[in-house]
Amino acid sequence: MASISTGRPADDGSPRYVVNYRDPEGRQRRKTFRRKAEAVAFRNTVEADKLRGTYLDVDAGKVSFRAYADEWLESRTFSPLTYEATELRLRLHVFPTLGHLELRQIKPSTIQKLLRSMEMAETYRRVIFSNVSAIFSAAVDDDLIAKNPCKASSVTRPATSRRKVVPWPTEWVSSMHDALPPQYRIAVTLGSGLGLRQGEVFGLATEDVDFLRGVVEIRRQVKVFGGNRLVFGLPKGDKTRTVPLPQSVATELSNHLATYPRRSVTLPWGAPQADSKASAGLILTTRERSALNRNYFNTRLWRPGQAVVGIEQSRDNGMHALRHWYASVLLDAGESIRAVSEYLGHSDPGFTLRTYTHLMPSSTERTRAAVDAAFAAGRHASERPDTELEQPLWKTQDSARPTTRLSLSPSISEIPHDEAQQ
Repeated sequence: MASISTGRPADDGSPRYVVNYRDPEGRQRRKTFRRKAEAVAFRNTVEADKLRGTYLDVDAGKVSFRAYADEWLESRTFSPLTYEATELRLRLHVFPTLGHLELRQIKPSTIQKLLRSMEMAETYRRVIFSNVSAIFSAAVDDDLIAKNPCKASSVTRPATSRRKVVPWPTEWVSSMHDALPPQYRIAVTLGSGLGLRQGEVFGLATEDVDFLRGVVEIRRQVKVFGGNRLVFGLPKGDKTRTVPLPQSVATELSNHLATYPRRSVTLPWGAPQADSKASAGLILTTRERSALNRNYFNTRLWRPGQAVVGIEQSRDNGMHALRHWYASVLLDAGESIRAVSEYLGHSDPGFTLRTYTHLMPSSTERTRAAVDAAFAAGRHASERPDTELEQPLWKTQDSARPTTRLSLSPSISEIPHDEAQQ
């Protein structure tokens, strides 16, 4: 049980009150107060927290945000690329504001100040905020702080509104294809004809293509570390997949390989420092016979192509737009969401539905057509002289009853009264 004693007086002669207590681990602790009422309140709070199991060490939150964030980052099971991206976001945008502060010093108002300082795309702000909130949640779980300041109601979280995907017109796809140098035009065909991500296009090898069966195995992608270090890795989500190979894509790919043969490329697998390496006969390479770097491709090839076609240079009009076009074509043709999700390599068909539901053919026209067709068939049947089919309800005689009935169920008069009321 915690106790209160009188400590050495302050320099001005005023008394000091010392609370002596043991923490849940049995360690002797003490805290000094100027006023006895404060000492009593602290003693009662400590004992209550120990009973409830919510006790926090008064010194626990003294660790700096940067020190704890570094520890948190090292404990994550991120992929190497995700680790690098998360570390970069924290170092550039969070540590300048929060890094020097102790965890216990960071309040909801501090988080709000951080958000105001981040002048960037809302999507990027949301990712950074999510990382910061995850760090504080871990600190709460580690009993370093009582609450996550990011979850306070006074914090204005970055908006989570989802912009609707607007597919490119088919003319843009064709024009971008023609605007690229001949040896790189197949990139547009693979992106729009197979729905591949950019890294998957760059990592596609001839051994992944089965021309006889008409399928393509998506087994790898080219990842970029630190701007210029390239590695092979599994597709996003570590999920390989099989994609149908349209004949038009197969024909152009065959012609491309006849002019620009495959080139074997060897890269580390998974991370730049990895001991394991992998080789693949890539369809697309640089003039130096190395794998394509997205930074080089986007700057030196894609953006000049956009300028030629007259397409605005924005994030929405990157190479990923080809993938959206592929999805829109499949949905417009009536392909199922599950199939589109599988071909795109999404982990959840629900994500595919949320992303592309507005591109699915509207059911309103189908509903109108279905009802009109049913009415037309009913009218046509009622006009035949000796029809054996029941006429529509609006085609009645003077008795206001159909001229013929299907004897599939008893008439109302034949149904017991109790059942007729249900």
